[in-house]
Order: sequence, then structure tokens, then C-alpha cells
Amino acid sequence: MKKTVLVSGGAGFIGSHVTVELLQAGYEVVVADNFSNCDLTCFEDVKKITGRADIPLEKIDFCDEAAAKGIFKKYHFDAVIHFAAFKAVGESVAEPLKYYKNNLVSFLNVLEAAKEVGGCNVLFSSSATVYGEPEKVPVTEDTPRQPAMSPYGNTKTMCEDILQDTVKASGGTIKGILLRYFNPIGAHPSALIGELPRGIPNNLVPFITQTAIGKRECLSIFGNDYPTPDGTCLRDYIDIVDLARAHVFAVTRMMEGKMKKDCEIFNVGTGRPVSVMELVNAFQKVNNVKLNYKIAARRPGDVTAIWADPTLANKELGWKAERSVEDTLKSAWAWELHLAGK
Repeated sequence: MKKTVLVSGGAGFIGSHVTVELLQAGYEVVVADNFSNCDLTCFEDVKKITGRADIPLEKIDFCDEAAAKGIFKKYHFDAVIHFAAFKAVGESVAEPLKYYKNNLVSFLNVLEAAKEVGGCNVLFSSSATVYGEPEKVPVTEDTPRQPAMSPYGNTKTMCEDILQDTVKASGGTIKGILLRYFNPIGAHPSALIGELPRGIPNNLVPFITQTAIGKRECLSIFGNDYPTPDGTCLRDYIDIVDLARAHVFAVTRMMEGKMKKDCEIFNVGTGRPVSVMELVNAFQKVNNVKLNYKIAARRPGDVTAIWADPTLANKELGWKAERSVEDTLKSAWAWELHLAGK
């Protein structure tokens, strides 16, 4: 009997790539999304990539408690991967209540629903934002969390605590893994799915590709006076397919009973710092494209430098980031060209 995984927020950027990897690894997947920040584009193309026209899709909002409980009663889930959340840092500063209500209530409802049906494996999509501006880099899973720089970041910290407390109180019926992502970039090698933000992108790479293709006039690089080799911020950019694969390894660890404690935490990054300027230059070079960019003032909330020590995930999950930044930037450009019909 195949194991079934619920992917909440499964029609979005990360969710659609994770759905592909889960299906290709032999899991059954139920995708659930309220389509507040995406459309059916990626979901339909997941079917093309996997050759699966029969992927169940449930249009629900996990802030609706009855709907969340309903989906857990309709299907039997061996695990749930929770992505359904708002994720724009700037917007969260302007509208904190919107973020606290959506991101916390949706996750509470998932956990309540899991508890009501007797338990489940829960994988939570966390973030390196929980480390704030770290005193030492690279960061390990034991690096102290810092006060969040935004309400969005704070919801990640709070959801981590909520899951850990829930697992502790469940008597072993709910087990959890927290994956702390660094900076996911790129697109599927097929160029059929990728990052498709509504409105102005919040992330660097979609802004780069949209500027390169002419959708945006100019790319702003926020600050070139940081204490880094070239003055721009240092980040850990991880290929979206590598990131998606980490979820399969984590879910399999849960299913096979290989967890060493009931709630585990793993950094999902490459361990290689790349500056914003290096990324921009690499994009231009590998795709033979000239980018119109300018240096702008620093952006509030940006940390100077953060990258992962992925040793624990490499050792315990047996997972490792494999794709180069160059290949990832080629895939991001191929996706932008695909969207433009080129």
C-alpha cells in the first residue's frame, strides 16, 4: 500500500516541486491550496512532468477549521507537509495581524485535525529567518534563534514552538520535522514549473529574470557597503529541486521510524555563501544576458551574512545539495523564457 502525503499550499513554488519529487519517489500526494498567491499553472504542469493526470486537488483554506478537519477525514494521511502561509517580509511588517492570523491559525488547524484522527507525521516548512543576524556563520541547528526581524519571521519561530510542544504532548502520536530553508532559487529542469509571484517579486531571482526579459525596468541591489568581500549581502542559495528532494528524505525518515527523537530540526542549505553581486554576475554570464541594475540604499531587515552548515542533514537524512548555482540560474532563465512563450 502506497503511503499518502498531504501537501498544504501544494500549488505554490516550493509545494509544486515537492509534489513532483514525492510522486517520483513513489508516494501518493493530495495537493491542497486556497490559491491566494498562485494559480493552477504549476499544478497542471506537475501533472505533465509526472505523467499523473489523477493527482487529487482540494481547494481549501486551512484557516477554516472545519475544512482542515474535513480533509483529514476524507483521506488517510501518513504525513503532512505544511507550506500554506503568507510569505512576504515587507507586507508582514505593514500588515502583522494578517500574517499572525493566517500563518498561525492555518497551522493550528492542521495540527488539531491531525490530532483528531489519531496522529500523523508533520513536516513544517521553517526558515533560516529564525536565526536573525547570527553572531557566527555558518549556522548549525544549535545556533541560538534570534528575535525575528519581521512578523513573517516571527510566525516561523512561533510555529516551530507550536509543533515542538504539540509533539511533546501527543504521547508519540504526532512526530515532527522542522526544515529550516535558506534561499530557494531556480526552477524545474523541464522549465514547466518555477517561481511565479503575483505582482512585484519579493525574492531576488524572479526580479533578476523579470528585469532580464523586460518586465521590470531595473534591478535594485540593496546596499553595497556591508562588511563582506564585495559589500553586498551573503546568502545560501539552494536549488529548488535540491530543496524539494530534502522533503522526500525527511518524510521517508519519518515513515521508516528512523527519527532519533520525536521532533527533529535540519538546516536545508548548500553551505556555500554567495553574495548578491556574485549571483547577478553569474546570471549574466551563464545566460549571456545583460542586466540593468543599480545600487540602492540598504533595505530594513536584511541581515549581512547567513549560510548553513548542512552537516546534520547530510549525515542524518542522507541528503545533499547537488546542483551548482550556474545550473540553477540557467533553469530560472529557462522558466522565465517558457512563461514568455520563447
